[in-house]
Amino acid sequence: MQKAMTFMNLQLHHVVSDVTGATGLRIVRAIIGGERDAKKLAAMRDIRCKATPEVIEGALQGNYQPEHVFALKQALELHDFYQRQVEQCDRQIEEVLAGLAAQAPVRPEPLPKPRHRTKQPHAVDFDTRPLLHQITGTDLTQIHGIGPYLALRLVSECGTDLSRWPSAKHYTSWLSLSPGCKISGGKVLSSRTRKSTNPVAAHLRLAAVTVGRTDTALGAFYRRLAARIGKAKAVTATARKIAILFYNTMRHGTTYKDPGADYYEAAYRDRVVRQLHRRAANFGFRLEPTGVS
Repeated sequence: MQKAMTFMNLQLHHVVSDVTGATGLRIVRAIIGGERDAKKLAAMRDIRCKATPEVIEGALQGNYQPEHVFALKQALELHDFYQRQVEQCDRQIEEVLAGLAAQAPVRPEPLPKPRHRTKQPHAVDFDTRPLLHQITGTDLTQIHGIGPYLALRLVSECGTDLSRWPSAKHYTSWLSLSPGCKISGGKVLSSRTRKSTNPVAAHLRLAAVTVGRTDTALGAFYRRLAARIGKAKAVTATARKIAILFYNTMRHGTTYKDPGADYYEAAYRDRVVRQLHRRAANFGFRLEPTGVS
């Protein structure tokens, strides 16, 4: 659709975030329906669209050649067809989850309130939290970085029985999120993280990037590492932490409680101060506080 509109010199993709969003699809369907007035097309913008009607109107000044409109129509029909296929997949996933939830024992703990109500892009078109809570016995979305879609992916890839991995270290090693250990003759040749095509690791890395922008302990951890060793390594380290939280929750029933970014910063400061006192004592010195933090 975007390619067909570009041929018509319609620069809609520069003013809306997604051509297949609410605003984009309204305008595309109106163009196929025969509407050519840019002002009327711009008035179809969704109220949540950040671009003003004037900006959208300026992006819709183009030439509506019949062959390009036909190509746009074909592309829209393909888009609608695939959306119907995706809906069928969602219904099938919902049926499978409902069947698994019916076989699971009754959970006495009520489902906690959701941490956020925003819908994730490309998520399934039904609420997975109640079904996953019934299947796993815990609400994985309470862990920062894990939303309903990622929780579904983690359970579908790893299952509900994580005893096949004896410890969290084995689990993160399977995900290729642990440091490598290439040693020869007692000398460490490389500690680079192994490359992997594991889909779970890829999703956890995306979650780490998202959680790095939050005011949480995991977010503070990511930002401090990113400033010290770079964003790439910080993403891997944060993804490993999220994986450990998931493992401990599923295997040992650990309840996750976020201590907050301030707690992490205070703990980091205390750890650095203790290290400084220990190093000073090794050289025969003693540190005294000045009263200025």
